Amino acid sequence: MPVLYDRLLKLKEMFNSKFGSIPKFYVRAPGRVNIIGEHIDYCGYSVLPMAVEQDVLIAVEPVKTYALQLANTNPLYPDFSTSANNIQIDKTKPLWHNYFLCGLKGIQEHFGLSNLTGMNCLVDGNIPPSSGLSSSSALVCCAGLVTLTVLGRNLSKAKLIEFSPLRATDVKLPSGAVFVIANSCVEMNKAATSHFNIRVMECRLAAKLLAKYKSLQWDKVLRLEEVQAKLGISLEEMLLVTEDALHPEPYNPEEICRCLGISLEELRTQILSPNTQDVLIFKLYQRAKHVYSEAARALQFKKICEEAPENMVQLLGELMNQSHMSCRDMYECSCPELDQLVDICRKFGAQGSRLTGAGWGGCTVSIVPADKLPSFLANVHKAYYQRSDGSLAPEKQSLFATKPGGGALVFLEA
Repeated sequence: MPVLYDRLLKLKEMFNSKFGSIPKFYVRAPGRVNIIGEHIDYCGYSVLPMAVEQDVLIAVEPVKTYALQLANTNPLYPDFSTSANNIQIDKTKPLWHNYFLCGLKGIQEHFGLSNLTGMNCLVDGNIPPSSGLSSSSALVCCAGLVTLTVLGRNLSKAKLIEFSPLRATDVKLPSGAVFVIANSCVEMNKAATSHFNIRVMECRLAAKLLAKYKSLQWDKVLRLEEVQAKLGISLEEMLLVTEDALHPEPYNPEEICRCLGISLEELRTQILSPNTQDVLIFKLYQRAKHVYSEAARALQFKKICEEAPENMVQLLGELMNQSHMSCRDMYECSCPELDQLVDICRKFGAQGSRLTGAGWGGCTVSIVPADKLPSFLANVHKAYYQRSDGSLAPEKQSLFATKPGGGALVFLEA
């Protein structure tokens, strides 16, 4: 890990010049890329993420006062200080330090602690922000580990899984291919967009209409997976039910009320969230089709990895291509730049390419045969990033091959 060692040394120097002291320990948490399974986790289905080599590093020195001082090596992110005993998180503003405070507060509340010690922290990250590679999640995770280490506490694996009911299964990825991440350089501001909130509500409404169609107790149903579980049928059969129960034309609130036998007032106050109460059209058929087909693709991807047939890379690539088409056409979470980047990646040797993360900007992930990697990187760089109009001036983080990276770590100063 020579590159990481160099970064730690540089971080130590910067910490010393900032705070006039030496860090006691360092914490690392990786970014991640979702290889397949987009917008289905909040519907109850499995996804296939991979830790990448890019990460967040934090240098930490506990102090004897209650002062919490946060600084960032990136000058775009201003310093922040507060009292460790009075953590207030302003949910209206997506400020960088709020992600740190969330990690700290999560651990504090989990252990029921009232008093926390102060600390000086310097944050360094090389995950491109707002790109769908979970830079904010890595910062939250890092801050949680920082807090645990300062307190001398541990979270067992079982506790982590219990935190939000997760089950994790290792999937062995193909050895003859690499995953390449390409940043479209279009940033999607999560806090400013209503796209995501509407999609979540469309999935919820689709689940309720499907449940009603199948004479289930629809008012208790929140997720599309619950409908499948209650019916005890396959994802392929759920796609057929969707064809029967829902129509491709968008639904308006009045029609949803007629289907469910409720009033507009009940829809607004009991089902719709405050940020979706003024939405006039809901595309329920398209969203349900995407979720059930994408959930099936994620399971198929895992099965192919386990069985490892000769044409494994080609088969996985086909699933990734189908995933992008569904994200683009059925979930409508792509954008022209992502579509162009996916086309370029396929043209120059990717067996499969798709948007990754929430979409509406951010990154693509492509599966590329290892022997084609050098020419692939050179050609994609030229075709997408070296535009004649000079509209993109990307950093070197915009296009990179990545192997599955390691998990979160704590380094102690010797």
